[in-house]
Amino acid sequence: MAFGSGLDENDEAMSEINMTPLVDVMLVLLIIFIITVPVLTHSVKIDLPRADNTPNEIKPETVNLSVTADAAIHWNESVITFDELEQRLQAAATQQPQPELHLRGDKTVAYEHVIKVMAAAQRAGVHKLGFVTEPN
Repeated sequence: MAFGSGLDENDEAMSEINMTPLVDVMLVLLIIFIITVPVLTHSVKIDLPRADNTPNEIKPETVNLSVTADAAIHWNESVITFDELEQRLQAAATQQPQPELHLRGDKTVAYEHVIKVMAAAQRAGVHKLGFVTEPN
């Protein structure tokens, strides 16, 4: 019954794993965890106030501006003149939050008419302007 003392007559390599150091390390780690866990979970009992931190998001209104092939301007579904467009854009620029403008231009309309609507929105101070197109 030799425990690795080298007194065996056969000079074969030892094929067993010595478990004693492994068990010693595991027992030391277990003792460390048993001692430190109560220290980590100890805290002062305080009744904290409750607060709601979700932001109040107000969704901006969406306005669909359309310029048809005959250069008519549509605010959502109603036909308006260019002067009415400028007045409505001025009113929209003062709203908080500002509405989002979705600009749709007919593919056969002259580029000039769409640019006039864009320029009117810029002069009014509307910051959110997007173009709507059809995918292929």
